[in-house]
Parts: sequence; structure tokens; C-alpha cells
Amino acid sequence: MNTEKDFSPLTPNIVRALNDKLYEKRKVAALEIEKLVREFVAQNNSTQIRHVIQILASEFALSQHPHSRKGGLIGLAACSIALGKDSGLYLKELIEPVLTCFNDSDSRLRYYACEALYNIVKVARGAVLPHFNVLFDGLSKLAADPDPNVKSGSELLDRLLKDIVTESNKFDLVAFVPLLRERIYSNNQYARQFIISWILVLESVPDINLIDYLPEILDGLFQILGDSSKEIRRTCEVVLGEFLKEIKKTPSSVKYAEMANILVIHSNDLIQLTAMTWMREFIQLAGRVVLPYSSGILTAVLPCLSYDDRKKSTKEAASACNHSLMKLVTPEDDEDEEVAGDSDSPPRADSPPKTEGDTNGNCKSLGISWLLLSLTVFSLLDSTDRSQVTLDLDGIVQVLDRHLHDSTTGMMTRIAVLKWLYHLYIKTPRKMFRHTDSLFPMLLKTLSDESDEVILKDLEVLAEIASSPAGQTDASDSCDNSDNKLELQVPVAANASSKVGDSSPSTPSMNSYFYKFMINLLKRFSLERKLLENRGAFIIRQLCLLLHAENIFHSMADILLKEEDLKFASTMVQTLNTILLTSAELFQLRNQLKDLRTQESCALFCCLYRSWCHNPVATVSLCFLTQNYQHAYDLIQKFGDLEVTVDFLMEVDKLVQLIESPIFTYLRLQLLDVENNPYLIKALYGLLMLLPQSQAFQLLSHRLRCVPNPELMRTVTQKTRAAYAHMDYNDLLKHFDRVQSKHLEVRHQRSGRTDHPDRKLML
Repeated sequence: MNTEKDFSPLTPNIVRALNDKLYEKRKVAALEIEKLVREFVAQNNSTQIRHVIQILASEFALSQHPHSRKGGLIGLAACSIALGKDSGLYLKELIEPVLTCFNDSDSRLRYYACEALYNIVKVARGAVLPHFNVLFDGLSKLAADPDPNVKSGSELLDRLLKDIVTESNKFDLVAFVPLLRERIYSNNQYARQFIISWILVLESVPDINLIDYLPEILDGLFQILGDSSKEIRRTCEVVLGEFLKEIKKTPSSVKYAEMANILVIHSNDLIQLTAMTWMREFIQLAGRVVLPYSSGILTAVLPCLSYDDRKKSTKEAASACNHSLMKLVTPEDDEDEEVAGDSDSPPRADSPPKTEGDTNGNCKSLGISWLLLSLTVFSLLDSTDRSQVTLDLDGIVQVLDRHLHDSTTGMMTRIAVLKWLYHLYIKTPRKMFRHTDSLFPMLLKTLSDESDEVILKDLEVLAEIASSPAGQTDASDSCDNSDNKLELQVPVAANASSKVGDSSPSTPSMNSYFYKFMINLLKRFSLERKLLENRGAFIIRQLCLLLHAENIFHSMADILLKEEDLKFASTMVQTLNTILLTSAELFQLRNQLKDLRTQESCALFCCLYRSWCHNPVATVSLCFLTQNYQHAYDLIQKFGDLEVTVDFLMEVDKLVQLIESPIFTYLRLQLLDVENNPYLIKALYGLLMLLPQSQAFQLLSHRLRCVPNPELMRTVTQKTRAAYAHMDYNDLLKHFDRVQSKHLEVRHQRSGRTDHPDRKLML
């Protein structure tokens, strides 16, 4: 430094001491400066005071020489001490050069700068608040300083500033929030700790309403919540907890609308748990206001439902959110938009922003809009009447459909999706049927799911679609269009000569989707034989519980009557027949068929019979069930003209086993009445003659030996039951012959034979 330069009013001794490398000499110079400035204060000579500060700043604190900079810093601190309460008039000149030294490469100089600023702030107290932003900016840098002495000094200054802010009621929060929002995204742990500590302090000051600016900093808070430091995460949790308490305490004062455009993408477990906790509380506070944003909420909530016990808390919070949201959907949401009125809809500018998952179907970022989903939900709380909100049904269906299509979706999530669909069909059936054609293929595909519970829920949805009154009109046109798309044609009713043979697709309790469902279900069984083999009986039995068993069997029999794949038709009839004869769910239907006392039961028998003819043994078992013993005997007589295969004999074997089951207890008891049931005995003997001498042969033979007085087995003219006297059994036999001829022709074509082969036993 040029010592010949005029530094007045600073004396040459002061200048030399300020430039000295020894701290003690610089300290002596500082005491001289303090004395000099006190004289100027007493004289009220502000010009000289500013001149001294300017010299200390430009010629010393901002000098290129390190010792000069140190001297300038201690000199500025001395000026502040001398000024006392008047230092507020010169704070800008005092603070700026000191803050510049915060960036110095010399750690000791940064420490001296921190010490100097501490003295300046300590004297000025509340007067420094107008300069708080620059002080905070400088401190945020020192908080991450690698030198422990500098960091220690900055912590002292930090505590002093916090005390001043806490004591004052003049803190300018509006001016500070933009800086806080900028600094909150720092990745340095110390800087994060510094930021979070300040937010905690500001939140605790009654006169500072930081919650008004929550949208400005909440994104950054969730970033900090994912920090690797346990201490920082814990402090951040405390801050978020305090915010949530305040929101719950005064929900009407929170400006939710300003939170609408926040977007946070995280995968940290703690962040998800915290966001779900906020979401749960927000839904309870806002109620139906969340409905316009329900698709975004579900995008985040649904994947969490499949978490394992390691994330049990997040899973439980997500489940609570999902349950609360579902309860908000009511029948009033099924009203047409015209009724609700477009003017009641949320303004376009406030509509929920599209999340990544909403636009491109990417659900793998489980943190998609965590904060958006917990904040956007309430963006209209202050401006929208709760009774005027509109359910985002299209968005919900899109999210649910996407989760069903995603092969990585967990089981519990799939179950929740199906529960949502069922709930929406119950509460908003008219609007939901507009989406049925797009949902229907995926719902059918879900029947192949590996989880029984998923299949059960899927069947509930399909059963509701098939039976809902809302599908009577809305589904009619779409059903025809989708049939063409799926290349499926609804088969016409069976051609019969009498009214009892004329079958209708469904009863009045079903809608047009019911028959479409039956067609597609059978088509799926046809294409996926393993599904039929492993889950077919399970699916059909559950459908019989959810819908009328008579409808299920009536429609399937009607469709199978026109089935071109005869082998599948035979297999399907065998499956249906086994279910009919063995399942507890079919008890009422079996009783209806057992006596054939009404015209309806006779019509059902004829409908089943015509399809059951695809499988001769199943046809005989149906005759046994309906006590058509003479007709059963006539059919067995025709078995001699059929090609007897191993599969055929296995089916006869199973029928013998069924005759010994509780289902046919009444049949076995009728063997006691030999005189009135001769055709039953003859039919059983016919089965016996078909069987090789196997275990089934021995079983049936032993049963027939128990028949009393076999010499009384003579054919008598049996009085036909009046209930089905109008049935033409000759016509039924002719139909059986026609069907079996088709089966025989197909088998010959497959084997390459064109002539009629000799009947032979294939063992």
C-alpha cells in the first residue's frame, strides 16, 4: 500500500498499524479509530464519519494486501462500536465490504470478516433487518465453510441474527422468501441444516406468518427430507410437522390455491410417508374439494398399497387416503355435466396440472407429484364452493386402466383398482358405462390373474357391468360396435319346434353387456385352455353367486349351441355339467331342474340339453338329474353307434362316481321302487355294460346288486308326468343324433378317414 497517500482523517500511525502483520498492532489502530469516530459523532460530523468508513473499505478491506484487508475489517468493526445506536445510518457502507471478504481464499481472513460482522450486527441489532437478505446470503455460504474456525464464527453470528429476528416485529418476510426459496435447493448438508434451522425459527415467531409462503419452500423441504443425514431429516420432519399442525389449526387461512403448481418427484421412503401423511390430513380437511384432482392422488397412492412390511407406515397412510377418497364419490357425481353446469366447474387456469403419469403413463416414478398430489388437491379451497366440485371421472378411469395394463402393478394395487371400478359403477353407473367398452377387454384379461382375490374382485366388476340397469340403453349401441371390433357375433336363439326350446340371451334382470360378457368369457376359455382347466370352474361358480345361476347356464348353453369348435364345446359342456352336479352354489338350480314341474324349468332343461348333446355322457347325467330316466335309457342305447374312446370311458367312470355322491341320493333311493323306475335301472345297467371291468364297473355292479327283487324289473307303461308331457322327446333324440354326427365327422376329418370306421374300443 502506498503509505504516502493521504488517508486523513486517519493518521499515519493508524495507517501503518492497520497494515501491520501483527494482530496486536492492528487492534491498537482499531482503538484509535474508535476514539476518532466517537469525536466525529460528538461533533455530529457525518461527512467525516463516512469518509473514514470509505477509506477503511476501499483502501483496506478491499485491498490486494491480506494484512491491509485484516486491518480494514477490524477498523470497520471499531467504527460500528463507536457509532453505537447511530450505526444504523451507515450499515450499508459498513456491511458490504465485510461481506465481500466472506469470499476470500484465506480462511483466517474469512474468520476476521465473520468476527467484524458479528460486532457490527451486535451494535446495530434491529437496524440490520433491512439488510437481512445480504446477511443471510453471506451466512448461508459460511455455513458450509470447510474451516472449523470460520464455521464456528458463523454459528455465533447466526445465533445473534436469530435472536434479533425473534425479538423484532419488523422482519420483511416478503423480501426474504425469494432468497429462501433459492437457497433451499442447496445440496450441501451444512447449508441445508442452516436453511432448515432458519425455517424452524421463523415458523416459531407468532408475528411471522410463514405458512402463507409454504408453496414457495415446500418443494425444497421435501428435497431436504431426502438428505442422507439423520439429524437433518429429523429436523425437517419437525418443521413439516409444525406446518401441518398450523394447517389443521387454521385451515381456512391457508392459501391452498397458490400451491397448485408444485411438482415434486421423489422416491425416498420418508418423503413418501410424509407426503401421504399430509395427503391424509388434507383430504379430511377439504372433503369433496379434492375430487377434481382425484386422478393425480390415485397416481401416487395406488402403487404404495402394494408395499411390503418394510414400508408398512407408508402403506397404511396410503390405504387411509385411498379409503377416504373413495368415500367422497357419491351418486350426485353421476349427474350430467349439463345439470351441474359448466359455470360450476373449476376455472381452467386452476385446473390440476398434468403429472408425468397422466401424460405418458409412466407410473414407475412412485413419487410423481407427491406434493402436487397433496397440495393441488386443495388448490380451490378458498375459491370454490364444495358443492360445485366435479369428479374427474375420465382421469380416474385413465389411471385405473393404466394400472391394470401395467404388468408390474402389485397385487394389492390391482385389488384396489378393481374396488375403485366397482365403487364407480355403483355410485356413477351412467357415466361409467361410457368407459365400459374401453375397460371391458382388460377386465376380461384380468381373469387370467394369478391371484384368486384379484379374480374375485374382477368378477364383481364384470357382474355389476352385466347386471346394472344403466347398461340397458347405454350399452346397446356400443355392444354392437365392440362385437364387430372383437369379431364376435351374438348367436341367435336355438332353433326349436316348441316354445320351451326357444331360448333368450338373458332374463330382464340382465343388460345387453351380460350376453357380451358370456360370449367373451367363453371365447377366452377357448383361447386359453389352461385358464379353463385351472380356473374355469372357480370363475363360473363365483359368477353363479354374483349373478343368477340360471342366467349363466342358460346363456352359455345358448352360445355353445352355435360353437364351431366342437372339441371345445364338448370340454366346456363337461365343465359346466360338473359344476352343475357338484357345486354348492348350484343347489337351487339343481332343485329347479330335478322335478321339471314348471314350464320355465322345462324350457331351461331343453336349452341345456341341446348344448349338452356335445357331450353324450353329460347329456345322460343331465337326464339323471332331471329324472328323465327313460330318455336316459334311450340315449345310452345310442351309445353303441358312437366311437367309444378312453376319454369317453373316463367320463362314464366319473358319472358312476357321481351317482354314488350325495347329489344323487334321491336317485339311489328311487332304486327301491323297481316297479315305477324300470328305466332308471335299465339305464344304469346300460352304463354297466359300457364299462370295462374296472373299479367303476365293480362299484356300479355292487350298487345294482343291492336293488331289491330284480325279477320285478319289467317294462311297464309309465304314466308320463303332466308337467313336461308337452316335450317332444323324439325331437330331442333327433337333435342328439345330429350333434353326434357332427362330432363324428370332425373326428374323421382330423384322422384323415372319409369312410365310416368300424366301431372299436380305443384303450
